[in-house]
Amino acid sequence: MKLITRSPRRMIMSAAVAGAAILLPAVALASSAGSDSVAKTTEAHAVAQPSCRRGWLTSWIGLPGNGTAGSTYYDLEISNISGQTCTLYGFPGVSAVGSGGKQLGKAAARNNGYTELTVTLQPYQTAHAVLQITDVGNFSHSACRPTTADALRVYAPGDYASMKFPFSFQACARKGPVYLHVSTTIANAGIPGYSN
Repeated sequence: MKLITRSPRRMIMSAAVAGAAILLPAVALASSAGSDSVAKTTEAHAVAQPSCRRGWLTSWIGLPGNGTAGSTYYDLEISNISGQTCTLYGFPGVSAVGSGGKQLGKAAARNNGYTELTVTLQPYQTAHAVLQITDVGNFSHSACRPTTADALRVYAPGDYASMKFPFSFQACARKGPVYLHVSTTIANAGIPGYSN
């Protein structure tokens, strides 16, 4: 009886072919997941980005406003001026500021007509929120005590440090009426007259 010996090269080739046969179904299964895998990877990537911090952001207002009966709507822009990618989620905090930096009336109420989504800001990108300023002439003089605001104070979503920029408009000095309303943060810069 003749003993058959295999060369090491043939044994390695046989093992490689067997390994490929085992891996092919796994590769086919993974590729069939296709877009689901990509979507999960993208979601994981978005979640991995840090929240935008005050020092990374600036805010400003898109002019002109879009006037309607009783209110004017503005695009409140929030720009990432850092070299870091970061995320915003939810509503910014907004209030009117008078002389001496004192808040005028109540802070903006949330306009829940928009779905809250995570907005990823690459370096130097801008997102926006829609700011509604109600004509304070709609409220009684005694309830509102009309005055002129010098600026807007803005808190980015999830941040406890504010940004302030000059913006003059009629406001209520009293905390009675709610004359400011703000939407959740929306991806991309707002374009006055088109984004509202």
